[in-house]
Amino acid sequence: MSRTLCPCCQRPKKACICTFITDISNDIHLVVLQHPSEVSQTKGTVALLAKSLESCQVIVGENFDEEACFVEMMEQYQLVLLYPGEQAQTLDKNLVMRLTTLDKTKLDAKPLCLVILDGTWKKAYRMFMLSTKLQQIPQACLPDYLANAGKYLIRKVAKKNALSSLEASCYALAIIEQFYDSAKQGNDAPSITPEHAGKYQPLLEKFKQFNQFQLSFRPENKSLKET
Repeated sequence: MSRTLCPCCQRPKKACICTFITDISNDIHLVVLQHPSEVSQTKGTVALLAKSLESCQVIVGENFDEEACFVEMMEQYQLVLLYPGEQAQTLDKNLVMRLTTLDKTKLDAKPLCLVILDGTWKKAYRMFMLSTKLQQIPQACLPDYLANAGKYLIRKVAKKNALSSLEASCYALAIIEQFYDSAKQGNDAPSITPEHAGKYQPLLEKFKQFNQFQLSFRPENKSLKET
């Protein structure tokens, strides 16, 4: 007998994540390059992220050099890859100012687009190495105080406090948008912290609840609920 799925999140009714969806109008377009093994991963966070952000696109694959959707993104946007590679620069005000073209005299200026890789560290590395086009994109990494502030409790990760795709995207988008907006308005940008991530903070709070929801399905927690 087939299980009844939620028409919105396409998960079984008892595992529906719609209550955690938080509508956010992000200014910077987000592209998630997702490893095929993550598509059906119930502990993954991209489904919640994509449902919450107004401007978000998920492309599934391993090698994106010949992926039509990704090639189109490269033509349409100025891409920056959130990936802690050897060439990565810390995502701060100086980098954002270099990435976001504020010089209106440049008629060929393209809007900025953030790209992330969704997969385990090993699979993300494989995706990066297989795609020469990915290697040509400027790389950025989060400041250590954010990169080490992960609250991803439901999956085993390669290093302590590793961020989920949702957390990494929210922090990166918050940094880029707040520096870009402050530069246009001539104001000082407020600091982005794990507790204050601008308009993305409500989604990060929902993410904490999502963690607890997923933990409730573990056998040890089920037995506690039944006693």
